[in-house]
Amino acid sequence: MLKTVSGVFFLLLFGFILPAKAQNTDSLKSDTNQLNKYRIDPGHNALPNILRPIKIQPSQMPVNLLDYKINYWHKSVIFGLNFSQSSFTNNYSAGGISAIALGSNFDFKTEYNKKPFDFASETNLVYGVSKNKGQGSRKTNDRIFVDNKVATQLSKKWFFFGSLTFESQFSAGYNYSNYSNPDGSVAQKPYLISDFMSPGYLTESLGFEYKPVKYFDLRLGTGTARQTFVLDTTIYHNQAGNYGVPIDHKVYNELAVQVVAQLDKDLTKNIHINARYAMFIPYIQPLAYTSHRLDATLTAKVTRLIAMTVNTTILYDKHSSTAIQGTEGMALGVLYKFP
Repeated sequence: MLKTVSGVFFLLLFGFILPAKAQNTDSLKSDTNQLNKYRIDPGHNALPNILRPIKIQPSQMPVNLLDYKINYWHKSVIFGLNFSQSSFTNNYSAGGISAIALGSNFDFKTEYNKKPFDFASETNLVYGVSKNKGQGSRKTNDRIFVDNKVATQLSKKWFFFGSLTFESQFSAGYNYSNYSNPDGSVAQKPYLISDFMSPGYLTESLGFEYKPVKYFDLRLGTGTARQTFVLDTTIYHNQAGNYGVPIDHKVYNELAVQVVAQLDKDLTKNIHINARYAMFIPYIQPLAYTSHRLDATLTAKVTRLIAMTVNTTILYDKHSSTAIQGTEGMALGVLYKFP
């Protein structure tokens, strides 16, 4: 009996211990599996590299305009000054006369261009004087030229224009003619042939302008009027033709057709030419009284401020002379241009 009770007791004890042990073993395996699930293994659990193509597309964004203003004015200034001097002693064997010469040139241009309207103005002032020992001062160059033009564009190369031009000189001009004294010596007797507004020209013109390129233009003034002034009456007996103004008159009016061609161009980097040709064909006079005038200036830069300038004027006007007139001058000096 005792053996039987003892056997039952051991069986019950073994039955309680075995499930408890099994329960503890299963819980540990479960926790270990959870750890293995989240175990970091670079070889097996590295994050995948996903490559996606980059797409660039244009996108419109609102942009505020800068506060800039368009300037329709264009201006330029050219100023030149030439100086030369020579001196000799009284016993200099080769001979010579001491002299001083000074020449100046001022050219101002301005243009307002806002299509179809165009305004251009040019002022050209030239003056030169020389003084030789024993001869006094004499002019070497003298000119006042002012040109104003207003135009409206008709097509790509053609304009309808109106212009007002003024021409004259600064000071008196003389003719130095030789005459013989009673003792046989030769002397000079200067006499007045020109002065300010003697002559002076005021020209109004209407017509068409052809401008194929920026540096060249051609004006056809089909309706042109010109007033010639000779205000100094002492010139009447000294200048043949009196510049076309009748004696005892100071102004002469005439109608004509005017052709003006202008060239303003850089031939090379350091060489510039400025030329103006004007032809005046009067309506009520013979074609022999057609006047021609060519003014040309060639400038060659030596340095930024030093330049050589050549000025040439060729003129034919039967009112002042029956032959072709001309003048030429060459100078080396300071030339400043802005901008």
